[in-house]
Amino acid sequence: MEYQLRIGVDSGGTFTDIVVLADGQLRVAKVPSTPQDPSIAIYEGLKEFLQNGQAFIIHGTTVGTNALLEKKGGKIALLTTKGFEDVIFIGRQTRKKLYSLKGESRSYLLSPSLCFGLEERILASGKVEKALEIKDLESVIKVLKKEKVEAVAVCLLHSYANPRHEAMVAQELSRSGLKASVSSSLLPEHREYERTSTTVINAYLMPVMDHYLSSLEKKLSGSELKIMQSNEGYISAEKARLEPIKTILSGPTGGVVGAWHLARLSGFKNVISFDMGGTSTDVSLISGGIRRSMENMVGDFPVRLPMVDVHSVGAGGGSVVYVDEGGLLRVGPQSVGANPGPACYGNGDIPAVTDANVYLGRLDPEFFLGGKMKIYPEKSQKALERIARKIGKSLIETALGVIDIANASMEKAIRVISVERGYDPRNFALISFGGAGGLHAVEMAEHLRIPKVIIPRFAGVLSALGLLMANSIKDYSRSFIRLAQRTDPEDLEKVFNEMEKQALKEMAEDGFSPEDILIERQLDLRYLGQSYELTVPFRSGSFHNYSYINDFHRQHRRLFSYHHQHRPVEIVNLRVKAVAKTKKVKLESFELNPEIPKKARLKKQWLFYHNEKYQADVYNRSELLAGNRISGPALIVDGESTTFLPPGYKASVDHYLNLIIEKMEKR
Repeated sequence: MEYQLRIGVDSGGTFTDIVVLADGQLRVAKVPSTPQDPSIAIYEGLKEFLQNGQAFIIHGTTVGTNALLEKKGGKIALLTTKGFEDVIFIGRQTRKKLYSLKGESRSYLLSPSLCFGLEERILASGKVEKALEIKDLESVIKVLKKEKVEAVAVCLLHSYANPRHEAMVAQELSRSGLKASVSSSLLPEHREYERTSTTVINAYLMPVMDHYLSSLEKKLSGSELKIMQSNEGYISAEKARLEPIKTILSGPTGGVVGAWHLARLSGFKNVISFDMGGTSTDVSLISGGIRRSMENMVGDFPVRLPMVDVHSVGAGGGSVVYVDEGGLLRVGPQSVGANPGPACYGNGDIPAVTDANVYLGRLDPEFFLGGKMKIYPEKSQKALERIARKIGKSLIETALGVIDIANASMEKAIRVISVERGYDPRNFALISFGGAGGLHAVEMAEHLRIPKVIIPRFAGVLSALGLLMANSIKDYSRSFIRLAQRTDPEDLEKVFNEMEKQALKEMAEDGFSPEDILIERQLDLRYLGQSYELTVPFRSGSFHNYSYINDFHRQHRRLFSYHHQHRPVEIVNLRVKAVAKTKKVKLESFELNPEIPKKARLKKQWLFYHNEKYQADVYNRSELLAGNRISGPALIVDGESTTFLPPGYKASVDHYLNLIIEKMEKR
């Protein structure tokens, strides 16, 4: 069906961002989020647009993430093989603080009393050692109903090798009206703890996501709703109900997809995406393509699923500014959220990073959200005065200190995904977006010696725009533990063909024909005796039969600075990524015009930078033309965000109206 409207909706902790494509034109909206029920803000932001017809909506949501981090999921139970009921509580023999003599506390999502062992056993070969008795399951189901369990995680030993028993359990649970999260469908791989943890988290989120999507679909009746996954593709709302864990990084992923598309348009292949919103900051390194990871942690919980490699920190425009017990100035990770918001919003008196930017003159009070939202600079000043008195500093020193601390936290996040993984930030450009990103990006790039900063068009709502640039993507995996040097390529080809057949079948159910689908094959490899593996591409054909082994050696050397050319390599998992190419937003290219329009110049405004006071030009970004050049100090404002251009820097508007910022050469 061809829809009149295509809409991307990114629901964040502070604002809900909306991008609408209608008749080839893009319209944007930004409304305060409603954390108690995100669907309220979404409906309020969309109701004006939905009057014009039915819509195809792709939604990036934090509902699953928040439910997990705040431990507000459903009441769940675990069904596993008898003797393995404690796997989820034992975990791994790893510690955050290796040399601490104190025991570490752990978080659990269910009670040991709701973990049930079934008398059954399947071997690693897939052979049934002891058959499952349905009558044993019936007594467990009675207990589950008595305890009012909302969803059940099913994770039986070696079900990745033979899912027969799990299928039988799932069928019985379905007949009893219980939701089931089944490991052999979600993650058919070895490693009992990671597989159990992933399956349990999925069950924990199922009731929450089902309730949320039911409420949202009711409000958006007549529209087709898709949900963004953490793997850079979207799925149907019905699939998201069954596998909500795949939406854990839904919103940040949309930003990475948007950043990658716009960076390529501007001619950049290696970029670091920097998404600073009101509550948190998300960074991701893109080197020739979006990077994904299998070893993920969300809070204290391991999630072993393909996810875009995003690192998040609790630093945003709404991060709380306070003085700790030792008298030191602190910023975050707590956030004031959408309500009350920073002190300048007028609903509270808690100072936040945004208040520091307001006091330093880096935000235009008359043009906040394009003038749609009134802010109160005097309340920012009053809130920061309390902090300044406590630390014995002037207001200017305090505000600059807040910015420096927030920047340091975000710079550390960028070092985690670059320097700590063998990449030099000097070889990348920083693409900055989110409502607060443009205020901090240039100073951070200077500290990290990143040569160029890209502030894309629609920077304040880029995550929502990125949703409209996403494809439909499904990932499949299967454990296949063999020595690579002794594996016949035809055996790999056979298993890959089986997985691809499943992928094409499920894509056909979503309305995609085989010619629309691109299949990517990958292998998880490790040196024999290692505990963890690296993922490398697998290419068919006699010329490439064993080339994946050399790819593995090269990747191992880049990451760890060594490799063992003659050591046996072990295949662990086979992976298939099915990508269905979908309709995309086409951004218009403009002719270059060096003359800045008079209506683009709004006014002059005093601001502070490095303890110095400057008079800066304020520009309306929506009136700037491709080819325009601006020298700092300046503020470049639009309806969703503000860019701070410090002294000594210049900004150029490219063909797609992105700002390209770099340091001016010294004469």
